[in-house]
Amino acid sequence: MEALRGKDKHGIFFHRRRVVASPDSVMCTIGVKILFLGTARDLYDSVGPAAATTGSAGFDLVAALPEDASELDVPPGERVIIPTGIAIEPSMPGVAGFVYSRSGLGAAKGLTVAQGVGLIDPDYRGEILVYLLNTSTITHRLRRGDRVAQLVFQPFFSPQWEICETLGETTRGSGGFGHTGA
Repeated sequence: MEALRGKDKHGIFFHRRRVVASPDSVMCTIGVKILFLGTARDLYDSVGPAAATTGSAGFDLVAALPEDASELDVPPGERVIIPTGIAIEPSMPGVAGFVYSRSGLGAAKGLTVAQGVGLIDPDYRGEILVYLLNTSTITHRLRRGDRVAQLVFQPFFSPQWEICETLGETTRGSGGFGHTGA
C-alpha cells in the first residue's frame, strides 16, 4: 500500500496515514459555560481555569477553600475532598471533563487524584470537587488558591450493546494481566 504524503485542503500534513498538525494549525476548542460559586471568582483568571501554555491540554483547578479556613493539612495516607468553586456546562454533546493529577504535585509532593481520574459527566451541574490522596510520608498543607488538579475535556462514546453468544477470535484471545510481556 502506498503511503499518503502531502497536505490536504485544510493545511494538515499527512504521512503514512498518520495526521501531523501543521505548524500554523489551531487547537480544537469547545464552548464551556462556567459558574463561579461563592468567592471563587478571584481565584481564577478572568475567564476561568487557565492552561500553563497555549499547547496545554489541562486547565488548572484550584483549591477554593473557605476564606475563614484558608488552609488544610493532608496527612500521609489520607484523602480529602477539595472544592474548586466552579460548576461547568460543556456545549458539545459527547464531551466530558476529566480531572487528572497535576504531574508536579504528584511527583514532588505525592498528592494525587484519589480515584486515578475524576469524571465530570456532561449533564452534571454541581461543583467540581477534587478527591486528593497524600501518598507521601509527610503532611502537606494546601492553601486557598493552590492548584490541585487539571481539567481536560475529552470525547466519549456511548455503546450500543449487542448481546451475543461468542466474540470474534484474536491472536491474544482472553490472555490478560501481563500476557503480552512485562
